[in-house]
Amino acid sequence: MIRDTDLQSIQQVRTLLKRAREAQQIFKTFSQEQVDRVFAAMAEAGYRAAEPLARLAVEETGYGKVGDKILKNKFATRDVYEAYIGMRTVGVLREDKEKGILEIGEPVGVVAAIIPTTNPTSTALFKGLIAIKARNGIVVSPHPRAVNCTCEAVRIVAEAAERAGAPSGLIGCITTVHLAGTQELMRARETSVILATGGPGLVRAAYSAGKPAYGVGPGNVPVYIDRSADVAKAVADVIAGKSFDWGTLCSSEQALVVDEPVYDAVVAHLREKHAYFLNDKEVEQVGRVLVTPQGGINPELVGHSPQAIGRAAGIYIPDDVQVLVAPLQAIGKEVPLSREKLSPVLALYRARDWEDGCEKCIELLKIGGMGHTLAIHARDEHVIMQFGLHKPAFRILVNTPASIGAVGYTTGLDPSMTLGCGSLGGNITADNISPKHLLNIKRVAYETKPLSPMRETGETWRPSGVSARKSEPHFPYQKALSSDVSRKGSATTKSEPKPSPSMPHKHRAPAVTVSNSERKYGTSGLSGEDVDQIVVRFLKERGLQ
Repeated sequence: MIRDTDLQSIQQVRTLLKRAREAQQIFKTFSQEQVDRVFAAMAEAGYRAAEPLARLAVEETGYGKVGDKILKNKFATRDVYEAYIGMRTVGVLREDKEKGILEIGEPVGVVAAIIPTTNPTSTALFKGLIAIKARNGIVVSPHPRAVNCTCEAVRIVAEAAERAGAPSGLIGCITTVHLAGTQELMRARETSVILATGGPGLVRAAYSAGKPAYGVGPGNVPVYIDRSADVAKAVADVIAGKSFDWGTLCSSEQALVVDEPVYDAVVAHLREKHAYFLNDKEVEQVGRVLVTPQGGINPELVGHSPQAIGRAAGIYIPDDVQVLVAPLQAIGKEVPLSREKLSPVLALYRARDWEDGCEKCIELLKIGGMGHTLAIHARDEHVIMQFGLHKPAFRILVNTPASIGAVGYTTGLDPSMTLGCGSLGGNITADNISPKHLLNIKRVAYETKPLSPMRETGETWRPSGVSARKSEPHFPYQKALSSDVSRKGSATTKSEPKPSPSMPHKHRAPAVTVSNSERKYGTSGLSGEDVDQIVVRFLKERGLQ
């Protein structure tokens, strides 16, 4: 009998992967109708279990609110199902008749899904659904602090999938959790792609496992409130977003940057919403308990209420407070509360104008949120566009709570519990991850440009839509040599060939036909030689030769 937990975990992973691979080989032959039947059964089962799963998650981890976790579980099932049920993932996905290309969907194989402790059931439900929609198998690795609730979520959708016709073993969950087992899952031959949601160390491990991987970066999300904003709505959105599930979403608001003319109004509305403003001493106390000396987030206070954080810091926080506000001057890694906190604590900054607000938002992103999310509350379209064009975040949310807007709950973004941060955040994609990221696209391409006759005709090529070289001087005599005006002054008679327009003017020579020495030109009866001399003299006088 294997007594070591690490070896037990590795062995379990190997067993789960083998079953998932064998089941996926069968499942990949399913029709679109059969796949969608399984997809629907899983979504319905997960949706019905939203409340008990939420309660189990809070009881096991101590993170967040039951009510908000219910909402996240429903979002990860109902909203995901409604968004992707019409997506084709089997057979021909698209036909481009003009280009003669057929696109055919192919599953990637078996997905290794790493689940965080902050969203242990909703993320498991979400990853299971998108993997199955794309005809993949999946093996889930729970966080050690959330094994029971994550595995229960996986069990519920796995059983529903089998009842709907999916082969047994297609969906699995590690129950003996150990780092060695998770590493085996990410590196095993049977694993095709990794979906990693968790801390920076885990995401780096996923990227170094030698497999294709979708990871997510941290989300130190700044929120800018412009002078043109509806201040009352902006503050209400910030409070709602920051207090949602006690800040456990990586897209939750972390710092509020307020335009000078509306700063006092924002502070007044925050107080009306029972936000608690920390004084300088309390800022230091809270920063000390929330952020470790190494700059990490204290896992014991992630997703906890303001009151629990206050108790840990030695501060009394009234029961009606939903958010702690820390007025700050500086931004940097040495300022704990300017970093990502994953709790209902909000940094507050004053900005001179939107340009200064821009700079502060960029500074905040640079210390832990590059490529993730930024929110702006404004009605000035110019300011909104400047933020959209120039800020280093791939989700720019306008007039909506950041935490739930980024995942697609209050916006038209693809509903997702895994948010890519692009190259700025060290990720392969900036998308909200969806079933399309777990599909390979095969292309069948018909010939549209036959090899014979050869396309290379020797003609000079120029890009379409590109104007003539602006650096060349205009050649005023060109009209006289053009194909529609002959040297006899007639626009209807055939002329000699004109110089190639692609050649620089200094290399152009007037194309003169002299085969008939007796031929005369113009009303004065000039010979061809006379015309050539006139042209050469004209070019020299204009400095064109």
